[in-house]
Amino acid sequence: MPVNIPDNLPAIDVLKKENIFVMTESRAIRQDIRPLRLLILNLMPVKITTETHLLRMLSNTPLQVEITLMNMSSHVSKNTPIEHLLTFYKTFNEVKHKRFDGLIITGAPVELLQFEEVDYWDELTEIMDWADKNVTSTLFICWAAQAGLYYHFGIPKYELPQKMFGIFTHTLNNTKAPIVRSFDDEYLVPHSRHTEIRREDIIKVPRLEIVSESAMAGVYLVRDVEKSRIFVTGHSEYDADTLKTEYERDIAKGMDIQIPYNYFLHDDPSQTPLMRWKSHAGLLFSNWLNYYVYQETPYDID
Repeated sequence: MPVNIPDNLPAIDVLKKENIFVMTESRAIRQDIRPLRLLILNLMPVKITTETHLLRMLSNTPLQVEITLMNMSSHVSKNTPIEHLLTFYKTFNEVKHKRFDGLIITGAPVELLQFEEVDYWDELTEIMDWADKNVTSTLFICWAAQAGLYYHFGIPKYELPQKMFGIFTHTLNNTKAPIVRSFDDEYLVPHSRHTEIRREDIIKVPRLEIVSESAMAGVYLVRDVEKSRIFVTGHSEYDADTLKTEYERDIAKGMDIQIPYNYFLHDDPSQTPLMRWKSHAGLLFSNWLNYYVYQETPYDID
């Protein structure tokens, strides 16, 4: 997929070095097609890294996609240069008069707080309500999945005795759901979280379906069968070294953190991790874009 992004976004150079096709705005305007309009609400602290993760995942179908990046106006980001935010990001007030084909809401390192204690919770709930009327499909990732399930369906989250941290095997509950089309019977997904949602709470809600889960990591993929919402509790978009970076960061802080499960060869942090989830990560995002966005969105989005 040609991902249409601003000409000077730092992710461009990274993706081009990985042989990923990126279409800049100056080239996209010469193509006589309507691109899909995707809005990415980036709640992660180091936003440039997350941009690269997601744009990599959105780069593998023949559709042209126009990306708009959004951050919270009710929260001050301390880990991304203000110049970057001012150049490449919009606030909700700047985009809420528009319609979008798809919305991605990322995770956030606030999971040990109660949802209502998060300083941008009111703004986030306003965005989720707005998305129901102005977005064809929304993809919720990690903490955002927990937040969306809590806000829309009252599903609680629970603190884990230790961090769910590593690469875990997953299986399919519904092989016919479009979001998992062409998935293997077993596949790997990275997880990095301190809280969980539980299957016994989800199955009480008739319109929610658990599409995929893990014997160790629990519920992974949930869909709303009445609205085009997909909830993903893991981080398929992560790079090969993302968990390594998180592990080394926490060790440097003196935290009592376990070695990521099933990640380093022989559980040896000096070994270079292998990327073993890339194909399914690409399928997850391309299936969402095709079956939940492109196939459902109107040509005249306005």
